[in-house]
Amino acid sequence: MACDLTKGRTVPCKDVVGGINKVTFINYGDMGDIAFSNDAISDISGTFTAYVYEVKGNSSFEQSFNSSRENGTTFFTQTLNLTLPKLSKEDNKELKLMAYGRPHVVVQDYNGNAFMMGLNYGAEVTGGTIVTGAAMGDLSGYTLVLEAQEQLPANFIDGATVADPFETCTGNITLDLN
Repeated sequence: MACDLTKGRTVPCKDVVGGINKVTFINYGDMGDIAFSNDAISDISGTFTAYVYEVKGNSSFEQSFNSSRENGTTFFTQTLNLTLPKLSKEDNKELKLMAYGRPHVVVQDYNGNAFMMGLNYGAEVTGGTIVTGAAMGDLSGYTLVLEAQEQLPANFIDGATVADPFETCTGNITLDLN
């Protein structure tokens, strides 16, 4: 049967940390052909610009399983919570465009992993704030919540590096770090 388990799992070493350090946004549908190997993305062959956002602190990425015995369905909800300090008119414009669109999102963690969120259907901004706090030490910036619903968990990207999540991909990919 296609849904039979194929292996067990031992308790792993305690050599990882939580947190994400970068998210990269790609306009929906711009990636071209995507190849897979062992359920991971092994190549992206399109020509596109990827917009890199560095994050630190309160940002997180979570995936939840949604399965219904009655309906015979399973899907995965991918949720990205971002905190982006400092307000600017340029960021207002970009975040408005992000809210209007449904980008693909690469989430990079502190362990060197890169995950593709919203691979098939894109990710939607479902909420957030533009905030200037009450006290001197409060956030003056943005909070965003993006959500994607996919048939599979977010795929790992093989060959991703801290500097470039698309390091081994053959596409003509421009990283925009502005």
